[in-house]
Amino acid sequence: MQTGIFISSSLQAYFSIKHPSGKRMNSRNFAWVTLILLCGNTAMAQEDTTRSTSLNEIVITATRFPKKVSETGKVISIISKKEIEHSAGKDLSQVLNEQAGLVINSAYSNPGKDKSIFLRGAKADYTIILINGIPVSDPSGAGGAFDIRLFPVEQVERIEILKGAQSTLYGSDAIAGIINIITKKGADQPAQVYGGLSFGSFSTIKANTGVNGSAENASYNIGFTHYKTNGFSEAEDTTAAKSFDKDGFTQNAFNTDFDVRIARGLHIKPYFRYSYFKGDYDGGSFTDGNGKYNAQLLTTGSQAQYSFSGGAVTAFYDYNEINRSFSDEYGVYPYAGTKKTVELYANYSIGNHVQLLGGIHYNKQKMNDTTATPKNPVAELTSPYLSFFLRDIKGFNLELGGRYNKHSKYGDNFTYSINPSYAFGKEVKIFANYATAFKTPSLTSLYGMYSANPDLQPEESFTLEGGAQASLGKLLDIRAVYFTRQIKNVIVYGPGFQMINLDKQKDHGFEIEPTLYINKALTVKLFYAYTDGEVTTQNSGKDSTYSNLIRRPKHSFGANIGYQVTPQFYISTQLSNYSKRSDLYYDMSSYSQKAVTLAAYTLWNAYAEYAFAGNRVKLFADAKNIGNTRFNEVYGYSATRFNFTGGIRLSF
Repeated sequence: MQTGIFISSSLQAYFSIKHPSGKRMNSRNFAWVTLILLCGNTAMAQEDTTRSTSLNEIVITATRFPKKVSETGKVISIISKKEIEHSAGKDLSQVLNEQAGLVINSAYSNPGKDKSIFLRGAKADYTIILINGIPVSDPSGAGGAFDIRLFPVEQVERIEILKGAQSTLYGSDAIAGIINIITKKGADQPAQVYGGLSFGSFSTIKANTGVNGSAENASYNIGFTHYKTNGFSEAEDTTAAKSFDKDGFTQNAFNTDFDVRIARGLHIKPYFRYSYFKGDYDGGSFTDGNGKYNAQLLTTGSQAQYSFSGGAVTAFYDYNEINRSFSDEYGVYPYAGTKKTVELYANYSIGNHVQLLGGIHYNKQKMNDTTATPKNPVAELTSPYLSFFLRDIKGFNLELGGRYNKHSKYGDNFTYSINPSYAFGKEVKIFANYATAFKTPSLTSLYGMYSANPDLQPEESFTLEGGAQASLGKLLDIRAVYFTRQIKNVIVYGPGFQMINLDKQKDHGFEIEPTLYINKALTVKLFYAYTDGEVTTQNSGKDSTYSNLIRRPKHSFGANIGYQVTPQFYISTQLSNYSKRSDLYYDMSSYSQKAVTLAAYTLWNAYAEYAFAGNRVKLFADAKNIGNTRFNEVYGYSATRFNFTGGIRLSF
């Protein structure tokens, strides 16, 4: 307790600490002092830790109904509620960036810079984002990928990351995998008020508040987040005068979720989410600018679920609307679109060893653009699907699935998956997956004002992966996976800056994720991931093959050490290393695209948290890039040097 009081007092005294010279202590020196203090107590205590690669964990995303990891061959990782709570100084992109095989490009660039999700080296639009199992996307975007800046991490309770081709269960775009964001739920009391306030480098302030609770037949969560930062120059300033202006970012987000039991086994779950952000952007690599952007997300709908002995029936309707606008000295560029989704599916167990899942999905996308040809284009997709599961037949598990897809422009296609696994007791599982997937071109790629090509074909892929996973008592969880992925008709920017289909993309890689539980208080989570790929296409009548995974490292390594020093006091430190990467940029002087190499870099972060008043009040401190590493995630664009965030979280 004395250590906690001392740390709390040190935080309160931050603005009054001075060097002997009389100058105030800067944030970097203060962080070093804080880290030294945090290491001063070595008492042991127990922590309630979710084991993110454990075979005993129950997951939803892998099969769309609850299932133990030991009973599915899918490769799935969990970011637990506790891990998210211990990420109070991070945003959603930085939380995701700490996972094996998952790189969020620009996670550590200027806070308002666009973030690209590279799962196993795949393009950003090959990964589907779900919120509580319901897909969200950007109907106005070139690839349709959802912008994760629109969702605040303060409203997230848990994240499930499902890797590999998943179009059989989730339809178009699921070539690389799925990220399912599960929001906060109702508390176990009628009303609980929660919130937080933090301040940090770059004149950053973040405030969130909310209320959640439950009664006899209902539960709810209502939350609001405000985030504002002055940021720093988006473009790297190499001028002698260092005159580039700061590019700020402001976000307001509102989220509501309800769960009402209207009859025995029948729940209705309406929701409403609105997020708005705005900010500044520069003119390009090493180029200052005065661009402005804003974006808003509105998504609302409801899910209904009826559970009965042996299974459940689920239906949902979702309305998703995104409006974005960019403006600079050359003009204003608006983008807007809507997506309506309806889905009905059911799962049923036949005895102890056979399970079925079947459903039908429909979505209608519209791009609101009167300059497009045709005006305000629309696309519809209808997909019935069916999966068959064998469960634990002397350790053997199998999933066979198929999905028929009927698109309003392209007609029909079919995807399928074969997923066997075998568990040796409760400790070891071996698995293999073979699955096909597809992605239809976005409306912007087909009909937009810039670079559109109405003759684009859908991208089609297959992925083969295999590996082993083990939970060895209370000491170790480990998983090792090899994958290979091939995609044909890859959509890229071609000559003349028009979208075109290339012939074939081939990627492969390897991931190993050991987690050591040294004792009840100390956890060491490690990962190493290798990813490589190349594209093959026709060039002057001959096949041309070259590496094209720009901004994606071949090698990435992460280590996260978490230590529950006392029941009130938690500290962690995280180290990440990324190998050199290739990049492309447009050279304004020669009006041509040029290739460059981005240097390898290592980041060291640390976090500390002290709780008191029965865990209802928590002080936290978060230091990033403690080594003050100079690096770039995108050529010619700045990335954060040392930065610090401190704050408080409350729940009553």
